Amino acid sequence: MGYTGNDEIRKRRTFAIISHPDAGKTTLTEKFLLYGGALQLAGSVTARKKQRETASDWMELEKQRGISVSSTLLQFDYRDWRMNLLDTPGHRDFSEDTYRVLMAVDSVVMVIDAAKGIESQTRKLFEICRDRGIPIFAFMNKLDRPGKAPLELVDEVETVLGIGACPVNWPLGDGVDFRGVYDRMKKEAHLYERVSGGAYKAPVSVRDFSDPSLAGELHGKAYEQAVEELQILDAVQGALDPAAVLEGRSIPVYFGSAVNNFGVDLLLDGFAEHSSPPVPRRSNRGVVPMDASEFSGFVFKIQTNMNPLHRDRIAFVRVCSGKFERDMQAYVSRTGKRIRLSDSHTHFGQSREIVDEAWPGDIVGLVTRQDLRVGDTLSGDPGLVFDEIPRFAPEHFGFITNPSPANYKPFRKGLEQLLSENIIQAFRVPSPAHQNKTLLGAVGLLQFDVLLHRLKSEYGAEAGIDNMPWKVLRWAESELDDGALAELLPYEAAVAYDETGRRVLLFTSEWSMEHFLERHHGEVALTHTPPARREA
Repeated sequence: MGYTGNDEIRKRRTFAIISHPDAGKTTLTEKFLLYGGALQLAGSVTARKKQRETASDWMELEKQRGISVSSTLLQFDYRDWRMNLLDTPGHRDFSEDTYRVLMAVDSVVMVIDAAKGIESQTRKLFEICRDRGIPIFAFMNKLDRPGKAPLELVDEVETVLGIGACPVNWPLGDGVDFRGVYDRMKKEAHLYERVSGGAYKAPVSVRDFSDPSLAGELHGKAYEQAVEELQILDAVQGALDPAAVLEGRSIPVYFGSAVNNFGVDLLLDGFAEHSSPPVPRRSNRGVVPMDASEFSGFVFKIQTNMNPLHRDRIAFVRVCSGKFERDMQAYVSRTGKRIRLSDSHTHFGQSREIVDEAWPGDIVGLVTRQDLRVGDTLSGDPGLVFDEIPRFAPEHFGFITNPSPANYKPFRKGLEQLLSENIIQAFRVPSPAHQNKTLLGAVGLLQFDVLLHRLKSEYGAEAGIDNMPWKVLRWAESELDDGALAELLPYEAAVAYDETGRRVLLFTSEWSMEHFLERHHGEVALTHTPPARREA
């Protein structure tokens, strides 16, 4: 018999904000916190370099470069909803980390730069969301700057992404003359006032669109242009269909300026009302009901040293069913061991608060020394396994080096801790030439920079990367032993093993791999993703 937590489940909203770099994801994240009451003062991205830093970026390298390369949990209450906002890496080199976060959310806000439209990273992330059936809300950002025409942006969403777009509001003016938005659902005009640095909520006046004073407050022909465009929209676009949004057939489109707080309130209101509540997750035993009596969840993120004072290791868990309670015990599906879930927290950047209970849709950070890995299932049922989070095949490889043997202990400890986050993959190459060396594989080169920076700043260990020529990795299934397989490989290709003992082949190019397969397809099978996991 299930517990009586359905009201708690329905009020949860677990989501991520995604975008192409520089579209304004970090700024919008911060403004959600401002309007949600979690921040009293919002810093801007430009001000971060001078005197403030955004609350969602905590790593020193992020502050230096003005980018987001880690994922953090930001939890706050907004009206009747409990918002679990998962801040995702904005850099394309960390797309694997973003993908894992998307496995843990129920809805997504997609930020689009109104001057640039749909960019490559936006399209890639959209396709991942579409494949998973995640409802998407679009925010056309930076209307305070010259950009593409609003009708062009809506058309681009439909043609480039291949999905219906429903403008929920419409911009009034553009560039320096951008004054606010028209709410098509309530038929109200919202005019905002700019505040210094966007540090506070923007004062707003709401009036009927037919108010004679409205035309006078908009500069130039902004009012006449808005009237004309809205007539076109009304002729071809009906009202927002909430069912179509939840089914992934339509994207609600909002316009605004995150840096000035224009339209952020309407986006947050609309998202909270129309986004998806928690949805049940699929396991090896079928769909797991959220109101099941047994607690269950899965680990989608490991983060070390979020708080340098603690030198800790946090496993972020998406609660999928039952009720989580601090100090409860649960099985780790991969090992079969039963562990106590005692040190549980919610997070706000580096800050943390102890959490005593959580419901499906919530994200819990477990500070633990236990052997937890990305993809692990935690449950009262030792046989329950949620679908494993797949891995990307790395495209850049290099052996990590320790130039100071006297510093071996902090180097080894730091490397082990950081590798546990699964941002970079580790491999062992069995050839004598590479004995006792750790080969690292990354989706993007920036991942190597972050690893070396964190080894030095967090563990005091200098390190280097000896880059290797391999560009293509495939997991391999073959009856041949390593020696026999190595004799078949083309020049500079190699046999290696991942961290769980699965054999991989490394090639210098796609052509080299394809030529190898043509000659030996009956002896070797290659896959983009790992076969069933087994321990080394």
